[in-house]
Amino acid sequence: MLPTIARDNDTVVMIDQRKLPAQEIYITCRTANEVAKAITTMVIRGAPAIGVAAAYGIALGMRRSSATGTQKFATEFYKICELMAGTRPTAVNLFWAIDRMKRIFAAGAGVGESPEQLKDRLDKEADLIHDEDVASCRAMGAFGAEVVPADARILTHCNAGALATAGYGTALGVIRGAVEAGKQVKVFADETRPFLQGARLTAWELVRDGIDTTVITDNMSGALMRQGRVNFVVVGADRIAANGDTANKIGTYTVAVLAREHGVPFYVAAPLSTIDLKTPDGSQIPIEERNSREVTHVGSNQLAPEGAHVWNPAFDVTPHNLIAGIITEKGIFRAPYTESLASAFAVTSV
Repeated sequence: MLPTIARDNDTVVMIDQRKLPAQEIYITCRTANEVAKAITTMVIRGAPAIGVAAAYGIALGMRRSSATGTQKFATEFYKICELMAGTRPTAVNLFWAIDRMKRIFAAGAGVGESPEQLKDRLDKEADLIHDEDVASCRAMGAFGAEVVPADARILTHCNAGALATAGYGTALGVIRGAVEAGKQVKVFADETRPFLQGARLTAWELVRDGIDTTVITDNMSGALMRQGRVNFVVVGADRIAANGDTANKIGTYTVAVLAREHGVPFYVAAPLSTIDLKTPDGSQIPIEERNSREVTHVGSNQLAPEGAHVWNPAFDVTPHNLIAGIITEKGIFRAPYTESLASAFAVTSV
């Protein structure tokens, strides 16, 4: 399984996803600031992976703290939490992981633990968040495999694979689960402009796994569906509102509309940590806007003329009525999502 991010003694090591597929380079972060910069600059991306990185960044930052008094130690802790929270606004897994680290810190501080004891507590919680993410991806892969056609021609958008998680993947976890279940699978990977996560990352992962993969440009998916060459769509998510509206990489909404028009089931795969019951619907999800250079350039090559205006939202929102089901580690939830997603947090098995 591809190692996306790992703790190595007093450092955090992650693959530099900006360099793929040409180079497989690992970045070593020695401070919380370096982890935060890695998240902001897309060294690591994908909602679950960002959450894991934030947890490791917090644990790493506090492990390096020289504070001996609990008050100063707490001040440093909350400052690092704020640093991580400011990296990217849309992926709710980031804030979910930070909140978990805050709760574990408060539990220890509340019983008078020393800074050294709190450091151990934070380390263990970050490792737990990492390991739980891998386990949840494998579980959702098994659930999702059940609804994948026996002879599957799957379209996916962006990268929701091992690279977007601690390992195995969400949408690509469903694809991997279907392959492991013995189903015949062919994948069409949207290139996913402007950052090309589909062409660079999804195709790279799937080719490594020996899965039949064809890269298409984003504007080819409609023609592909019209020809009957796609019979299943699965994507990941960065935040799912209480009513099922789903924020994912820009272009996902277009794919969902085309899938509905052509009668192709459109599924979302994401862990429960991506579901934000505090956000009632998609209109309340903050959408990150990124640097215009991502649109005007590919590497050092300029594509657009100087003076042209650029709009570069990183995400769009797919309305819940276009989603056939939301695949999680607890099972597949369907409309009405306001009821089913709320119940997801109360179930132990589905």
